[in-house]
Amino acid sequence: MGKPTQERLANFRENMGTMGVEAFLVSIEENRHYLSGFTGGDGQFDETAGILIITADKAYLVTDGRYVTQAKNETHGFEVVRYTKSVFETIVAILKDQPVQHLAFEEERLSVGQHQQLLESVKKADSRITVMASKSVATQLRACKDNSELSQTRRAIAVAEMAFEAILTEIQPGMTEKAVAWRMEQLMREAGADGLSFPVIVAAGPDSALPHAIPSDRPVKEGEPLLLDWGARKTGYCSDTSRTIILGMANQQFEDIYTTVREAQTMAQAAMKPGVACRKVDRIARDYIASKGYGDYFNHGLGHGTGLAIHEAPRLSPISDAVLAPGMICTVEPGIYLPDWGGVRLENQVVVTENGIEQLTRLGLDNYVVRV
Repeated sequence: MGKPTQERLANFRENMGTMGVEAFLVSIEENRHYLSGFTGGDGQFDETAGILIITADKAYLVTDGRYVTQAKNETHGFEVVRYTKSVFETIVAILKDQPVQHLAFEEERLSVGQHQQLLESVKKADSRITVMASKSVATQLRACKDNSELSQTRRAIAVAEMAFEAILTEIQPGMTEKAVAWRMEQLMREAGADGLSFPVIVAAGPDSALPHAIPSDRPVKEGEPLLLDWGARKTGYCSDTSRTIILGMANQQFEDIYTTVREAQTMAQAAMKPGVACRKVDRIARDYIASKGYGDYFNHGLGHGTGLAIHEAPRLSPISDAVLAPGMICTVEPGIYLPDWGGVRLENQVVVTENGIEQLTRLGLDNYVVRV
């Protein structure tokens, strides 16, 4: 078993002991990957590539015939068990002769139907086991990254930044949002991305007032905001960056909004260090944007964690209860979005250190005007 997996399982089991749980089912794809190294993907919400069973001294990966060879190649210290009919009947059969009285599962992932199947399987085979819904332990552990995870994130960021620097030499008025998005995807792949963190967002003019705009056939025009939000995956880990540029000359309105967003981001990042509440960081940026008259036009949280998932703990938002801790990798992405005009979002990734943060994003914020 590799050292990171050993340490992660030890931490996971420690939490299980605190909960009074003898066995835990892990079905969230990213948590399965984090604890076992298995990279099989679920496909859609009602499918599973496998479920982990973690006990005090044993670890199993229960999967179907499509993934058995892959699972055996990728995991260390896990017994791979193939199921042919019901994954839950197989799980209960594994636990039947073990000292398990409390079986927990990740409540965020199991559907109502799957939960019913689990309960029926337990009742049929071993009524002494109590099934418990639980917040995901592994999701909480994933919030603080180790050095390996930080290194993989840096690689993903580097790939994404190479693509952005290249697209700046190619964008011309008349290109459609779809064309720019497709070219960004190509450039990330060519730079070494294993995949995308999420579909590339390219939004021009009024479309950029939509924080999660879907690229359309609208052509990019001179003198209007052009918002790009993109990310690459490397060995499972995500990058996430946004930049807003303009083709040709920027007018005063764009300059004012851009400067406001940039200063809000700078102020928020300066406040980040271990022990600081995430909602406080969000409030710093939000209050500054409001002081400039744009408070009604910053309509999402300031940021989020990244890792094996593009959105994970911690959340930087007005309703977050999280507190910053060393190893957390977060985005800081204030934005202002004016209907019928457009929007500006600037997004960096940072890692929380012992004394503050290190900005991982290396792209500058000065050269937002693209000469045409």
